[in-house]
Amino acid sequence: MTSHQPAGPGRVLNQPVTARYPELPGRVAVITGAARGMGARFAVGLATRGVDVVAGDIDAEAMAATADELNAALAVESLEKPPGRIVASTVDVTRAGDHLALARRAEAEFGHVDFWVNNAGIFPFAEVADISAEQIRATLSVNVEGVLFGAQAAAACLRPGGAIVNMSSVSAVRVRRGRAAYCSSKAAVAHLTESLAVELGDRGIRVNAIAPGYIDTEMTRWISDDAPALAKALDAVPLHRFGSPEEVFGVLLFLLSDSARYVTGHSIAVDGGSRHV
Repeated sequence: MTSHQPAGPGRVLNQPVTARYPELPGRVAVITGAARGMGARFAVGLATRGVDVVAGDIDAEAMAATADELNAALAVESLEKPPGRIVASTVDVTRAGDHLALARRAEAEFGHVDFWVNNAGIFPFAEVADISAEQIRATLSVNVEGVLFGAQAAAACLRPGGAIVNMSSVSAVRVRRGRAAYCSSKAAVAHLTESLAVELGDRGIRVNAIAPGYIDTEMTRWISDDAPALAKALDAVPLHRFGSPEEVFGVLLFLLSDSARYVTGHSIAVDGGSRHV
């Protein structure tokens, strides 16, 4: 990270990640759930480093607008090397065929695929007694089947040395009231990541997951706006602050790079140590 300043309680370090991996320019990534939030940050961060990106989202209009905005920003940014291009695409991650279409789009646009990031997910709330059949089905369909279908499409097109990164959560190993459906789905993603790593290792494909904790995004904005909830959350983080999307991206960048070429089957927590409290 670029900052060497001490992080006080509650402070979020948003400085850009300065790590450069010279092998990345010219590689191609597919990212789901990329119209906003973490997915959009992943897309622009990789494109800044010369990676071409096929960015998919169920909201086609928002995805197209985000891709246009990010490409325009990249065109005027002063970079050491030419940036990659971000291509918008539509994907419903609960449909296996949509993932295959994403892979075909990437191959048509850029000739090959090197990385696949299963980022799309939903974050439902309900006490255990109130979880409906529809809610649990939707959560498992998006958060778990979406990862499986994405990995299947990736396995069919990635070259040896390729990498898949799934988005898990510290909720995979910690219980949160009102989030039983979500926590269960992320526990499944963590275990699925290990299974994928074992089976796809035969093809030279690495599979890892990132498990964020409290990250400063729209998903956690309600905590920041509630003083008691914020104090409780910060007390549960040994570093006593929220993380930033930049800090999650830094781990993604490492996992996709050749520096992680012997790392597979792991869920890496980006949580300020909160899973240990």
